[in-house]
This record gives sequence, C-alpha cells and structure tokens, in this order.
Amino acid sequence: MASSSSLALLLLAITIAAVATTATAKEFQVGGAVGWRIPATNETELYNVWASRRRFYIGDSLRFHYKDDSVVMVEKWGFYHCDASNSTSFSDDGNTLINLDKAGTLYFISGNSDRCNKGQRMIVKVIDNFRRISPSISTPPQSSPYYEGASPSPSPSQLSGLGVSSGHGLTISVFGSIVGGMNMKTKIIFVAICVRSY
Repeated sequence: MASSSSLALLLLAITIAAVATTATAKEFQVGGAVGWRIPATNETELYNVWASRRRFYIGDSLRFHYKDDSVVMVEKWGFYHCDASNSTSFSDDGNTLINLDKAGTLYFISGNSDRCNKGQRMIVKVIDNFRRISPSISTPPQSSPYYEGASPSPSPSQLSGLGVSSGHGLTISVFGSIVGGMNMKTKIIFVAICVRSY
C-alpha cells in the first residue's frame, strides 16, 4: 500500500513539474511598446536595457515587431561588429517569433548594419528553468518606460501550498528542477523511465 501511494505521489510530482514549466513560459514583446526599431540618439542601449530588466528562461519566446527591417541572430563577433554575414537565424517578415530553447547568451542585430551601429541590437541571456523556482531577483521599478510589469517568479514558500508533506515537497522541488529544463518529448520519456524503474 505504501509503495503504491509513493508511486502516485511521484507521478503527481512529475506531472506538476512538467505542467508548471510549460504553463509559465512567457512571450516577450521586444522593446515593449516601441518594438524593434532604430533607437533615438540618446537611447542607443535601449534594447540591452530592456533585456537586462527581464529574466528569460528556456521555453520563453521573443516577439519582434518591425517594418522594413529584419532580425538576425548572430554570434558574439557579429554582434559587436554589426556583421550579419555569418548569421545563425534571419527573418524579415515584420513579426518574428524566436523560441528560446536552450540556456546561454544570444545576440540579435538588425540586418541593416547602419541600424545596428545606431543601437538596434540586443544581448539576451537565457537561464535554465530550474532557476525559475528559486527566489527572483528584485523586480525593476514600474516607473521605467520599458517595463511591462511581468510578475516575478514565485518563491519556494509560494510553491509550498501543494498539499503534500514537507518530505514530499523536496521530491517535487527536485523533480521540478530536473524536468524543468526538458522539452515535452524528453519529459514524457523521463516520466516513463521513472515509472518503469520505480
């Protein structure tokens, strides 16, 4: 009897972790209301300031809205030299969605080198999902014109109301950390392996 209830709790923990990670993915409008455009002379760091005030996690996405322009994902060298010749991704449809599917630093520039040199470029740091359940860094002030008011990540105390004992809460946290960085197919395989080996 105890082993079947433990198995049920394990499956519940894995399911909660899988659903929570998928449900918390966010789509960010790059630049907020201003979109993807040439920054004014006094705001050449517009996009880096905008990106630095947010936390991007695996599973989130970036939406670029623009007219008569493009979005190019490049390596670090291409970013600092406004060189799109060795791009890893290019789009000029005016409404580009970039899915953040791995942790690390991403570099975006306008495909027009003049626009890029005027500040139309951005560095985005994507964080592993397991950090999503840790306490968030302080939220930026809402008085900023580039702040959209996204709610901060829940703290562990906010996640504790799952109706399980403290010993099993650790199980949920551990599985949330493990499962959080996986895509859906990998999550399903992971659950199948856990159930089979349990």
